[in-house]
Amino acid sequence: MDVTSVLETVGEPGIAALAGVVTGIIFGLSAEQSRFCLRAAAVEVARATLGPRMAVWLLTFSTGLLWTQVMNVTGVIDLGTSRWLASPGTISGAVVGGVIFGVGMILARGCPGRLLVLGATGNLRAILSGLVFAVVAQMSLEGALSPLREWISGGWITHGPNPNILWALHLPTGSGIAIGIGFAALALSIAFQNRVSWVTLLFGCGVGFSVAVGWYLTYTLSQISFDPVPVGSLTFSGPSADTLMYLLSANSVLEFDVGLIPGVAVGAFVSALMAGRLIWQGWDSARSMQRYLAGAAMMGFGAMTAGGCTIGAGVTGGSTFALTAWVALVSMWLAGMAADRLIDRKLRR
Repeated sequence: MDVTSVLETVGEPGIAALAGVVTGIIFGLSAEQSRFCLRAAAVEVARATLGPRMAVWLLTFSTGLLWTQVMNVTGVIDLGTSRWLASPGTISGAVVGGVIFGVGMILARGCPGRLLVLGATGNLRAILSGLVFAVVAQMSLEGALSPLREWISGGWITHGPNPNILWALHLPTGSGIAIGIGFAALALSIAFQNRVSWVTLLFGCGVGFSVAVGWYLTYTLSQISFDPVPVGSLTFSGPSADTLMYLLSANSVLEFDVGLIPGVAVGAFVSALMAGRLIWQGWDSARSMQRYLAGAAMMGFGAMTAGGCTIGAGVTGGSTFALTAWVALVSMWLAGMAADRLIDRKLRR
C-alpha cells in the first residue's frame, strides 16, 4: 500500500499525526538510549571539558545536518518551502529568546526534549516542568505573553525570507554536506577520546536521523495533500502547546505536531522499560522545585521568541542553515555556559 492509499484510508489529519508519532518514537527511543541533551553538552564546555555529552550532541547535529542536506541537494525535499527559509526571520527574537532559553535550560537541568524523555521514564520533576513549559509556550504564542514576544521579535526582522547562510556566503552546492562531515569527524574524535560506546554513538545518530525523517514525511505530505501541510520537523515548543490545546479544546484537529509528543513519550518509555530504567523520581526540596519550574517557564517563553528550542532551532533549523536558527543556537549555547558558571558554580562551591 503506497502513501496515497494510506492517505485516502486514514485521512489527511490522521496520516499527519501518524507521521509525527513515527518521528517521535525514533527520537524518544534514540534520545533515551544516548542521553542526548544540549544542556549537558554546554555544561561540559563551560567547565573546560569535551566529554561524552558533547560527542553525542555533535554527532546528533552532524547526522541531522548531513541527512537533511543530502536530501535537499538530491531533490528528495525542498528546504526552500520550510518555514525556516520561506518566511522572514527575527534576529532580535533569536538573540533574546535564545539567551532566555539558555538560562532556563540550566535552571531546569534539561531542555524540553530531555524533559519529555525523562518524564516518560517516571521523573515527576520533568513531567511538571514539561507541563509548565507547554503552558508558558502557549501563553507566549497566543496568550498574555504574546505582546511581549511580538515586541521582542519585531525589533530586528530580516528583509525578505530568512537568509540561508550558505547562499549568503556564495558557497558551492554541497558545502553543507562537507560541513556536516566535518562536525561528524570532530564528534567521533571526541567520542574516541572519551571511550564512548558504539551503542551510544549509534543512538546519538538516531536522534539526528529522526530530524531527517520528520523533514521527509512532512515534505512528502505537503506534495500529496489537498490542504496545506507545513514543511518542518522536530521541535518541542509549538508541538507542546498544540498538544496541550488538543487535549483541552474540542475544536482542535490532528496534525504532525500533535502526534509528535505522544510518539516521543512512547519511544522513551519503551527504551527505559527494556533497559530497566523506569523509576519514580521527585524533588528534594521546595527550593529545587522553584528552580525547575522557573527554568521551564523561561524555556517556554524563550523557545517561542527564538523560533524553536534546542532541537527545533538547534538541530532542525540548523540543518537548513537558516540564519536565525544558527543565531538562536549560538545564543542558547553562550547563555547556558554563562548561567552554569554564574549560578551552578556558586552552588557547587
